[in-house]
Amino acid sequence: MDEELKKKITFEISEIDTLLDHASVLLQKCKVQEPDFIELSAVGSTLHSFYNGLENIFQLIRKEIDKTNDTSGRWHADLLDSMFKETENRPAVLDESLRIKLSDYMGFRHFFRHAYGYHLRWDLAKPLFEDIQEVWNTIKLCIQKFISRTRGISCGARKI
Repeated sequence: MDEELKKKITFEISEIDTLLDHASVLLQKCKVQEPDFIELSAVGSTLHSFYNGLENIFQLIRKEIDKTNDTSGRWHADLLDSMFKETENRPAVLDESLRIKLSDYMGFRHFFRHAYGYHLRWDLAKPLFEDIQEVWNTIKLCIQKFISRTRGISCGARKI
């Protein structure tokens, strides 16, 4: 993997780490007390930002390594799906065990983006928010393994 791409992915990883660090107080509070409207809005924003950060990483991989940039109406789902598949230029990025959970985060992101905040429901956001750090740790490990596996792999005339 070339150093520029590695730097971009590492930056996105640090951004997600920072997001979750900032959200840790809210996460602890929500474990003992159901969030009010403002707190639930912050939960929704955190879940939205988390998945956006993941998509940023996935888009970097798809654009720089796969040399594709999907613009179909299903591009979010196609992008996520592509991270579970090996291509001619790279191994799979994510472990199959993450597929359902990441589909749930993607679905929440879509809902949050298109709904009014007062439609948020804690019973739907709670499992995603409570699992966010554990899910992120697993994803981050997958990405780090991916980076180490792609070191030195040649992509056409370009080394990745």
